[in-house]
Amino acid sequence: MSGERATTTVRIERVVTSGVFELDGGSWEVENNVWLIGDDSEVLVIDAAHTAAPIIDAVAGRRVVGIVCTHGHNDHVTVAPQLSASLHAPIMLNPDDDPLWQMTHPGVAYWPLADGDRIEVAGTAVEVLHTPGHSPGSVCLYLPATGDLFSGDTLFCGGPGATGRSFSDFPTIIASIRDRLLTLPPATRVHTGHGDGTLVGTEAPDLAAWIERGH
Repeated sequence: MSGERATTTVRIERVVTSGVFELDGGSWEVENNVWLIGDDSEVLVIDAAHTAAPIIDAVAGRRVVGIVCTHGHNDHVTVAPQLSASLHAPIMLNPDDDPLWQMTHPGVAYWPLADGDRIEVAGTAVEVLHTPGHSPGSVCLYLPATGDLFSGDTLFCGGPGATGRSFSDFPTIIASIRDRLLTLPPATRVHTGHGDGTLVGTEAPDLAAWIERGH
C-alpha cells in the first residue's frame, strides 16, 4: 500500500491486488488498483478486487462508509460480499451493471448508485458520475474539494478503457469521457482502475486521436 495524495483532512491510499479478469469466455491476468478515501476514523473503499485481506488490512479498523464498485466486471467486484460482511459496509453499484454483477455474485444485494449521488466521507463530498461505455453502469467518483477523480476503467493514462467485449460501446465511452471527465479542471488528478494515474489536462488533447483510432 502506498499513499497517493494527502490533504489536511482527507488522504488517498492505494492497494494493488492481482488476479484474473474473465468475460466472454476469455481470461486475463490483471493487477487492479483498489482506492481508499478517508481519514483516521472512516474510509470509503473503491473497488473490491481479487483478495480481501490486503484491503481489510488497509482499512485498519476504520469505519467503512461503503464499498463502491466502479463497474460490474468480476475483477472489480471479486470480494465485495466478503468485504461487506467483514467490514459491515454496504456494497454500492450502478444497477445498469446488474447483468455483469449477477455473473459473479448472483442474488447478492447492493445499494444502487445513480448519477449525481453524493457520498460523504471524512468531511468531504464524493460525487458519482455515471460514465457508461466500458460497461453500461460504469461510474467515476469525483472529489471537487481535492481535485481528484477515480476513473475505474473509463479513462486511463493514454486513452479510454476497453470496449471490445460484451456490454461495452466505443462511441458511448468517448461521449462519457468528453462530456463528463474532460470538462473537469485540467489539474484534476485521475486515479485509474489499473496502472499509473494521469491528469485530465494531460489526456484532453488526445481526444481526437482516440476517436480516429476507433478503440
